Amino acid sequence: MEIEQAIEAISASISMIKDEIRIPLAEAAGMINAEDIKAIKPVPAFNRSAMDGYAVRAEDIKAAGADTPVRLKVIGQMYAGDNRDYIYEKGSAVRVMTGAMIPDGYDAVVRQEDTDYGEEEVLIYNAVGPYMNYCHKGEEADAGDTVIQSGTRLGRTGLGLAASLGMSEIRVRRPARIALISTGSELVSPGEALPKGKIYNSILSMLCASVKGEALSVSETVICPDDTDEIKRSLSHAFDISDAVITTGGVSVGKRDLIPEVYEQMGIERLFAGVNIQPGTPTMAGIYKGKVILSLSGNPYAALVNFDLYFPYIAAGLMGSKHYIYEPEEAILADPYDKVNKLRRFVRADVREGSVYLPDARHMSSVFGNMDRCNCYIDIPAGCHVSVGDRVKIRRTRETGNR
Repeated sequence: MEIEQAIEAISASISMIKDEIRIPLAEAAGMINAEDIKAIKPVPAFNRSAMDGYAVRAEDIKAAGADTPVRLKVIGQMYAGDNRDYIYEKGSAVRVMTGAMIPDGYDAVVRQEDTDYGEEEVLIYNAVGPYMNYCHKGEEADAGDTVIQSGTRLGRTGLGLAASLGMSEIRVRRPARIALISTGSELVSPGEALPKGKIYNSILSMLCASVKGEALSVSETVICPDDTDEIKRSLSHAFDISDAVITTGGVSVGKRDLIPEVYEQMGIERLFAGVNIQPGTPTMAGIYKGKVILSLSGNPYAALVNFDLYFPYIAAGLMGSKHYIYEPEEAILADPYDKVNKLRRFVRADVREGSVYLPDARHMSSVFGNMDRCNCYIDIPAGCHVSVGDRVKIRRTRETGNR
């Protein structure tokens, strides 16, 4: 099966989470907004000065120049946050600071550098047109405008807009709960003693960070030995407490690769098993009690590549938002890659300013540390030779490493 077919199979099998929760704005970054948010009143609610200066009527100073200053009477001053009612008088000005409310009748602001900084009277040395240096009432949003649409992923801009409306809480779709299970009798949890022949499990930490980086929830992390019954028990519990399950290891054809057998014994409906990709050819996915399971390779880099390929579509389906999906891009290959692969190959790389580089010559599936210098994968078709200067397809990783 091709990657695109596998993605379609996953996407068609997932239903959106219906649960919604109300949380403080400070906790909502990365989450999916659950309702259309409309402005009840204009934002801002009054006309404001864009800088320190003097509020004027533009008509009163149209003759002002360096050699022909116009003298105005200063009838008051306004700081940001002040609320004073000054009544416009012909030939008058109000001293205003940045963000201060502009009194009615004044239609422009002269920056203070174009004046003599007068307190009772001020000389204006430069004419301005109507509404110069002037922030209009409702320029961000008018009353009734939809400020944030339902289904929007909340970032700093959306949360700032919500705050500008006076909101302290926001209703979001409940973050998907993802269970992460690593299989392999050779695996030991970090912090424990490491017997000879064993290795520390690094994959769970990487996938956990990846899930949480999308503002989703990790319901549990489990290391499971190569034992069919143990794996089945862990999966049964994971399905009970989660919206989706991701496993690593046990998907190949070795004697202890038990995931295909577990799928069959539990009655997990296979969506696919084996994809035209290197690394991660044995990747599997299925549906159990309406919930998706994605089974990745036990090799760290292979697990990361395939997680980055498929998980965005799992997240998008569960959360009802396409904001998790990074569309393929193109870039110019800047470093040589001479290998011709029998399968479609995903090569770790770094894209900058339209060119893509290979920061490391190590491309083994068991090596993953060099990913901290990479932010994309080069998608090279099977049997294809690529040269420096070729335009190649790339797919972004879920994060840009430690930079």
